[in-house]
Amino acid sequence: MRYLFGDYILDTQRTELKGAGAPIKLRRKAFQVLAYLLAHRDRVVPKHELLEHLWPDQFVGDAVLKACITALRKALGEQGRTPRFVRTLHGQGYCFVAAVEVCEHIAADVTALHSYSPLSAMRSAALPVGREEELTCLHAWLARALRGVRQVVFVTGEVGLGKTTVVEAFVAELGDHGPLWIGHGQCVEHYGAGEPYLPVLEALGRLCRGPGGKEVVALLGRQAPTWLMQMPGLVRAADLETLRHRIGGATRDRMLRELAEALELLTAQQPLVLVLEDLHWSDPSTLDLLAVVARRRESARLLLLGTYRPPEVRSRAHPLHTVQQELQLHGYGVELPLTLLTEDAVAAYLARRLSGLPRIDQLARLVYQRTEGNPLFMVNLVESWLTHGVLLEQDGACALPAGLEALHDSVPESLRQMIDRQLDGLSAEEQRVLEAASVAGMAFSAAAVAAGLAQETERVDDGCTALARREQFLRASGEQTWPDGTVAGGYRFVHALYQQVLYNRVSAARRIRLHQRIGTRLEAGHGTEAGAMAAELAMHFERGRDYPRAVQYLQLAGQQAVQRAAYVEAISHVTTALELLKTLPDTVERAQLELGLLTALAPALQITKGEAASELEPVLTRAEALAQQVGEPSQRFAVLRSLWTFRHTRAEYRAAQAAAEQLLDLAQHQHDPALLLRVHHALGQTLYQLGAFAPARSHFEQGITLDAPQRHATTHTTPGEMRNYGVRCRGLVSRVLWDLGYPNQAVQRVQEALTMAHALAHPFSLSVTLHESVLLHGCLREWRTVQSHAETVLALAIEHGFTRYVAMATYQRGRALAAQGLGAEGIAQMRQALAAVRATRTALGMPNFLAWLAQACGQAGQVDDGLHLLAEALAMVGTTGERRNEAELHRLHGELLLRQTVPEVQVVEACFQQALTIAHRQQARSWELRAAMSLSRLWQCQGKRTAAYELLAPIYSWFIEGFDTVDLQEAKMLLEELA
Repeated sequence: MRYLFGDYILDTQRTELKGAGAPIKLRRKAFQVLAYLLAHRDRVVPKHELLEHLWPDQFVGDAVLKACITALRKALGEQGRTPRFVRTLHGQGYCFVAAVEVCEHIAADVTALHSYSPLSAMRSAALPVGREEELTCLHAWLARALRGVRQVVFVTGEVGLGKTTVVEAFVAELGDHGPLWIGHGQCVEHYGAGEPYLPVLEALGRLCRGPGGKEVVALLGRQAPTWLMQMPGLVRAADLETLRHRIGGATRDRMLRELAEALELLTAQQPLVLVLEDLHWSDPSTLDLLAVVARRRESARLLLLGTYRPPEVRSRAHPLHTVQQELQLHGYGVELPLTLLTEDAVAAYLARRLSGLPRIDQLARLVYQRTEGNPLFMVNLVESWLTHGVLLEQDGACALPAGLEALHDSVPESLRQMIDRQLDGLSAEEQRVLEAASVAGMAFSAAAVAAGLAQETERVDDGCTALARREQFLRASGEQTWPDGTVAGGYRFVHALYQQVLYNRVSAARRIRLHQRIGTRLEAGHGTEAGAMAAELAMHFERGRDYPRAVQYLQLAGQQAVQRAAYVEAISHVTTALELLKTLPDTVERAQLELGLLTALAPALQITKGEAASELEPVLTRAEALAQQVGEPSQRFAVLRSLWTFRHTRAEYRAAQAAAEQLLDLAQHQHDPALLLRVHHALGQTLYQLGAFAPARSHFEQGITLDAPQRHATTHTTPGEMRNYGVRCRGLVSRVLWDLGYPNQAVQRVQEALTMAHALAHPFSLSVTLHESVLLHGCLREWRTVQSHAETVLALAIEHGFTRYVAMATYQRGRALAAQGLGAEGIAQMRQALAAVRATRTALGMPNFLAWLAQACGQAGQVDDGLHLLAEALAMVGTTGERRNEAELHRLHGELLLRQTVPEVQVVEACFQQALTIAHRQQARSWELRAAMSLSRLWQCQGKRTAAYELLAPIYSWFIEGFDTVDLQEAKMLLEELA
């Protein structure tokens, strides 16, 4: 839709806001808030409704919504207390108050799109009998989808019940509903982890290549660049690098969110029916996407149809079972279970298929009794009778030459036996072709089958064409051209059961040989592009017992899965490869392969299990040993970097320091500025946690020096990657500068980092830098800035799926609220976020989390809770050696003890003295000043004014900057009181 108001136009199709004909930049969430208010302009929209619709299943407070309202008001030029467009009704919500003109956006070639359907090859004569009720239900769900209420329907049933037939019949009738898109994707059995998002990418690719596909490609480029990047054939080579820079590293949550929002915009233009078949073979990532799309409450003219076999899902404990149950339980999806046909439906089919045949009712009873109403069995049985002459077709009428009695002895006991009988009726060569085809896969090229049989492609192609024309086992699916110029027919089995029965007929030795030949031919035929089918090639070489090549492609498939943020599939591929490696001789080559796989496995485990997960330890320990034996310098660096991350996150700081020092030695020998920058970034962090502020500052400053434009050309690392680490060094050194007593320099550094992060347009670096700004302003006790920046980090983290920063930003927002007097709300948010951090087994920074919460509890009068938290924090300092806030922990301990009904003054004084000693030893002037103020106030109350003044004055006089900060202003006032 296009909304016209004042001098502005909001276009939901292009997600564009214009004023006086010029585009106006507006963040995505702010745009969505404005669009929602426009769509519901006839009423007041409550805050909770906006939060539920625009941030479903996410913990977002009113402040984030308020920031969006402020942003859109600024974009619309709202001034004064009487807004022209968006009005706030306190205690009620928001409403759009200006006059609005609405017009529907019509695409130039939209009318031609309704004819496009990948299922259009189905025969109208094959419309299913006995499925009228199911088709009626599908049309009812489509009607709801056309009204903007998304529908997710699972069409379920055992083998042969006609799931695909019902869906095809439904799709064939869709022309009556006007222009719409139809996307179709097929899950494929890979005997292991398959290609992530395979059916979804297939469906998107077909939409992009079909009529009107340019509009789909353009929309994906705007709204879902991470998905368009997975289909490089749709993007001009000149645009790929720009697209890659925009993405800046895809995360799982970002990919899911991008496509979910893109589907909503696509269906705003015209409805979409998305068919995903055989979900019992689905990869986990596709199921994640399905669940996200189903749960969203935004308007979408979308009908998603998924088919699967319940017995296979239950027997294999497939995650689809949990996904489907959860969606159905919460009303996000429905199941359409297909049952066996009734005897009346069997009779209706026979009457249509065998027109003119007498005694249909008796024949129907026989077919029903023998097939139990299984449609696939029924159709195959009738076709078998016709093929063998038991039933005759003459002049459009059917006859039973030998009577019904002749049929009784010609009925197999099962559908599989029925298929075996059909196969036995084929020539020996046709059987060999079909068996080889079953090894090639559910869908295949005649060229691959010809390679398996060591025959000419033309001969095999002719044989497959003949079978497809007779509709025996195969269906033609168009011509296929490989990168090496090979051209051959493409085919697919009419039903997956045919492929399974045929595959099981192939002897073990022949099966191995066929997989070897087919895999080798596919690899040669696709040449440098063979990596695009890595999962399929890995399957062929694994089953062909060519384990070295299977490992090679499993490793590549794992890398591709990581690029799609599909870490579960990546772990599966790499784990399978590691198991296969055990079958190979113990050589240097095997050790190098194992090292490569382990270095790929570690990051995937860090992301899925957490950077401190126990599963990482044996992987990294083994990788470190191999790296020392056979690793290249780059591999040793990668392993040590992962090991440093693991140790650092688990707060094993001495071990982390040792790993970082080894990294420094490696980087210095490589003379690579990019590696050195990363090492200084790592080593500076560990030293900072240990409380070695001056050495930490030195490493961060060296990293900043290395981040110079002239250095970027001397390294294989991209300038963008170097700038990211340069930004982070600036952000980290800002807090060190505050610790050391240079607050103005600290603010200057963090502002530099923020300016660079915004210029880089790299969401993760911006989130990290904003979080550093939050922490620095927390040290400065500038709580409004802390809250504002924390909410910005939270919005970014939610938008891009940075789960860790969602928790940390929530914590800091709660801390700011508590410091501003909203103790109950702030503490609740801090506790919630702390639980999320603990769940990841992250020990890094935990004493600080506990200390800040303890301080908030103390201010809220919950002294015992605060003391308990501080005791835990101090114990962790003793265990881990994390001493960056050790002085503050002791000072806070003394402050909380003072809040007790009868404080032990000597113990309090000892706490403050210990804080002073530690801060002085660390050269941490800011912490030393705070400790001195606490002790001076205590002595002031005891009448020791001179001693208090003599303690505080020299520490205060050391400072040469930052006199407008809260701490130094309080110190000045206290000195004036003591003088």
